[in-house]
Amino acid sequence: MLSLESLAVLTNQFSDELEHPVASFEIQGNRFDSLKSPSLMGVINLSRDSWYRESVSLSAEAAVRRGKQLRAQGAVILDIGAESSLAHAERVDAKGQTSLLLPVVKELSQSGSIVSVETYHPEVTKSVLEAGAKVINLTGTVDTESIFKLAAAFEAGVILCYVQGENVREVGDFSLGIDPIPLMESYFSKKVEEAQRAGVSRIWIDPGLGFYYRNLQDSQVRIQHQMTVFLNSFRLRRLGCPICHALPHAFETFEEEVRSAEPFFAVLAALGKTDLYRTHEVPKVRAVLETLKLWKS
Repeated sequence: MLSLESLAVLTNQFSDELEHPVASFEIQGNRFDSLKSPSLMGVINLSRDSWYRESVSLSAEAAVRRGKQLRAQGAVILDIGAESSLAHAERVDAKGQTSLLLPVVKELSQSGSIVSVETYHPEVTKSVLEAGAKVINLTGTVDTESIFKLAAAFEAGVILCYVQGENVREVGDFSLGIDPIPLMESYFSKKVEEAQRAGVSRIWIDPGLGFYYRNLQDSQVRIQHQMTVFLNSFRLRRLGCPICHALPHAFETFEEEVRSAEPFFAVLAALGKTDLYRTHEVPKVRAVLETLKLWKS
C-alpha cells in the first residue's frame, strides 16, 4: 500500500537524485524548464482503433478542432498518432500514416501549436517535420539514427520512449525485474548519447507506461509496475533529461470512472518529478497539478 512511510523510505534511499538538475530548452518560443512548472501534452488519435474514445478524431477537421480545444484547455504540446498501439489494432504503413497526419500537422502548426507526432518511421518523420511538427515522439528502436539526424536538422525535440522490442507494436513479454529503473537508465543513457551525437539537443525520456506488453495484461501486475515507475522516475534525472510520462487508464480498478484514472496517476507522476504529462484528460490533469501547487511544507 502506498503510504507516507513508503515514500519516506524511497526518498531517503535515493535522496541524492531528488534535486538533480535536468536540461531546459525552448521550442517555438515556449520555454520548457522543470524548475518553473511542468507542461501538458494533449492527445489526438487518428486511428479508430484507439482505446480512449474521447481522443479519437476520424477526420482532419475533427482533429484540428480537438487540437485547438486542447490548446485552449492548457496543452502546450499536441501529440498526434495515426496508428493505435493496441495488439488487435489495424497496422498503418508509413504512406498511410503520412496521408492521415499531414493535413492535421500543417493546419495545427500554422495556427501556432507545437505539434508532436508519434512515429517510428524515418519517412513519416521527414514528412511531418517538413509540415511543421516540432517534436517527434519516438516509439521504436530501429532506424533511430536517421530519425535523430532529421530531428537535429529541423531543430526539433525528441521524446525517447522506453521500448523492449523494435517498436511498441512489436513487443511480447516485458522484463520487469525487482527494480526497473537500472534497465531503463541503461537504455536511455545509450539513446540519449546517440541522439546528442546526431545533434539533437531537446530531449525528453519516457518510461513507456502506456504500451501493450503481454505479461502486463494482469491488472495488478501492470498497475504495481506503473506505480513503481512513476514514484521512482526522479532517479532517471541523473541522465540530465526532463521526464515525460504517458498517463495510463487502469480500467480494471476505475471501471465506469475510468476517465478519473489519468488524474489519479498524475499525482504519482508529480511525486516522481515528471516534467511533461501526456494525457487525454488535459483539463482534469491541469486541475490536479494546480491543486498540488497549493501545498506548503
